[in-house]
Order: sequence, then structure tokens, then C-alpha cells
Amino acid sequence: CVFHRALDVLGAALTSHRPSLVLALGLAANRREISLERVAVNVDDARIPDNAGAQPIDQPVLDGGPAAYFSTLPIKAVVAALQDAGLPAAVSQTAGTFVCNHVFYGLMHRLQRQRRRPHQPSLRGGFVHLPALPGQVSAAGLPGLALDQQLRAVRPLGVHPDGGLLVEVHAKRAGEAVGAALDLDRSRGGPRQLA
Repeated sequence: CVFHRALDVLGAALTSHRPSLVLALGLAANRREISLERVAVNVDDARIPDNAGAQPIDQPVLDGGPAAYFSTLPIKAVVAALQDAGLPAAVSQTAGTFVCNHVFYGLMHRLQRQRRRPHQPSLRGGFVHLPALPGQVSAAGLPGLALDQQLRAVRPLGVHPDGGLLVEVHAKRAGEAVGAALDLDRSRGGPRQLA
């Protein structure tokens, strides 16, 4: 989770893999359910430093960008489907103002710019916060959500008739940042780990 690198990494992955649907994932250790984010706001306001020590306060994600972008995922339908599958899920109105929101805003800005280009396929995208894994649960006593349940929640979102899904996962394991990118595009033989 590093502000100054996040959008470069995301942009490179989008350029390289050209998915038709992008779902960014982040950890929300204080939440009990899978949260589909509705709005990304154009502000970085970090109450704690990121993994590189940066702590922007009241800074725009992108100078001159609009105040906010909405997810282009059918968030209420996805929440209902997850709940029907017995998974805890809810719509969240904002991704906050830390690196997750930074990535969500940057993603939606890029997708909006791409939609304006002639002969470009329309991309959909959004952001989902996942609760902590049981082994990551803080002293606050919040229940974690097992990895198999988190994977059950994410996999249905990857079924898209028009192509693939790029999933970027960032978490902390024993104080160390861990990241992975998965390409779930069936036309390229997915799923496969990219990084």
C-alpha cells in the first residue's frame, strides 16, 4: 500500500492485460462483511503513513479531476447475490481516503478517459473491501472472514461474458506487504497468477 506507486502499477497492469472488467480489492480490517464500494473521492487524507512512510493530508488523488466517481459494477445486485450465497456483504458508500480510495479513484478516472476514446471497448470497474482473515483479526475482537469464503465472494464477480477480470490483492502478512495480481480471463487460459 503505497500512494505514489499504486496508480503506476495499476496502469501498467491494465495496459499489459487489457481486461474488460476490473475489480480492485483491499483490506478493511475493521469491517465484518465484504463491502462493495459505491464512490471513490478525489482526496488522499491519510490518518496513518502508507508502507513507504507517506502521509498525504487533504491532497487530491488527481489534480483537476472530478470530485468523485461511481463504481460501474452492479453493486446492489452483487451484494444480494453474495448474501443469497450465505456470505456477509453490504454496500459501502465510500472507500475512505487512504490507498484503497486512491486506487479506486485512479481506476475509475482511467476507465472514464478510456470510454471517451473511439473504438475502445467499454470497461467496467469497481472496488471491494474484504474483512481481515481470521489470523489477522485485531485485539478489537472483530471476526475475520476465512480465505475460502473471500474467494467464494470474489470468484462470481469474475464471471463476465465479455472477457476477463484483473484482480489486484494487497494485504499484510506478519508486517510485510504482500501483493498478487490474477488474470481471470478465460480466453487467455486463466486463472493464472501474474505477479
